[in-house]
Amino acid sequence: MATPTRRAQHRDVAGLPKRRKEIPKVPTGIAGLDEVLRGGLPAGRMTLLNGGAGSGKSLMGLQCLLHGVGAGEPGILVLFEERAAAVRQNAWSLGWDLASLERDNRLYLMDARLNPEVVISGDFSIKGLLAILDQQVKAMRARRIVIDAVDTLLHLYDSPMRERHELYALHEWLLDRGLTTIMTVKTVPQEEAPSRYAFLDFMADCVIHVDQRVTAQVATRRLRVIKYRGSGYGRNEYPFIISENGINVIPITSNVLQHRPPGPKVSSGQARLDDILAGGYKRGTSILIVGTAGAGKTTLACVFAQAACLRGERVLYLNFEESPESMVSNMLSPGLALQPLIKTGRLVVQSYLPEAMGVEEHLFHALKALDVVQPQHVVVDAISACQRMGSEHAAFDYLMRVLNACKERGITCIYLNQATGLDIVAEISGIGFSIIDTVILLRHLPIDGAMKRQLVVMKSRGSKHSEQFHEFQITDRGIDLVKA
Repeated sequence: MATPTRRAQHRDVAGLPKRRKEIPKVPTGIAGLDEVLRGGLPAGRMTLLNGGAGSGKSLMGLQCLLHGVGAGEPGILVLFEERAAAVRQNAWSLGWDLASLERDNRLYLMDARLNPEVVISGDFSIKGLLAILDQQVKAMRARRIVIDAVDTLLHLYDSPMRERHELYALHEWLLDRGLTTIMTVKTVPQEEAPSRYAFLDFMADCVIHVDQRVTAQVATRRLRVIKYRGSGYGRNEYPFIISENGINVIPITSNVLQHRPPGPKVSSGQARLDDILAGGYKRGTSILIVGTAGAGKTTLACVFAQAACLRGERVLYLNFEESPESMVSNMLSPGLALQPLIKTGRLVVQSYLPEAMGVEEHLFHALKALDVVQPQHVVVDAISACQRMGSEHAAFDYLMRVLNACKERGITCIYLNQATGLDIVAEISGIGFSIIDTVILLRHLPIDGAMKRQLVVMKSRGSKHSEQFHEFQITDRGIDLVKA
């Protein structure tokens, strides 16, 4: 048998050359969503956006529509459930002036709410609606359209067959005019019967499911792309939030780690600890400081933060344990004056109550702070409190994504963790952070009738370090490590 040529090896099963070319797309303008969709929505085709009440369907559709308007693509919003006046008022809360866009003939809001008696009597046909839309599309040269709550229209029909017939007619009309379409439809909870409009999933070229769930009394929103004809896409669930700027999706879509290599050593702020670490922490790496309550974790982190700020570097301190004022006051006892560093802007302290919001909102605030502050170092105090964001899995998701973002940016990341028992080693081994580069264990033990603090470096990837326990004290001059 002849050996296949190189050209033949790159042909598909039909003998045709392989040429990968994705379909034309239009950006959504939603931060993170275009990354999940590998460029945006299918141009000139239909995207189905389904989800339960309060999941963000209508807002997501409107935001995509407005982005198109801003990019020179006039759009139409067809409303089967809400009044146009209410939509304009709601949009104002996000700073979106729909009325001015309507006056400029770049946006058209069509109030298509119908009288159920007219529909059921058989006097209504979707052809009349399409005739009105056809005139409007031509008049404003519309390129995008959002049909919101189409299930409200279809539910009025008394015949499932008629529902499908009318929807197929709408779909064909949209395709014939080359409109980039988003159609929203409500879904029922998974434990109930399947939606009567499940056939829409097969009709649409792209299907996106959004939901809002409550875990441990904390509400979270998630997004998942179910299908996307002719395109690759991120296949996981992605958290998203509704902020003052609209919807923000927080994706991890890369299947490879893109971490920067560690930089040179940077001082821990304590000369003796630098000796133990053979020069200090490696810049851009991850450090875990773990110990029981009162062992000195926060003090050790603040010693590092102060030293970094005095070198002219910026530090972002994410505190889930106490307010900035309380932290500043408490650090005066070991002689750390943090307030002047905060005033210069080199030290930025952000405090949040873990259970006050879902993990996706915490993650959004953290990633936004990385972009705004542009720190060289980040401290998270403490990761044990993050479980109050909803669950252990939610905490892990938050911490891994923050850590991944720091490593991609070359930011030194220090995590503090409060151990709950005496077997600290067992707690560390179960934390699931193999990506941590350096682990420092602090313990507080009764020795010779007094409480003594000890420090040991359990791990320091790619660097020499002392493997001995070192006694240390917290004084009014900071941390004092006792020489062996």
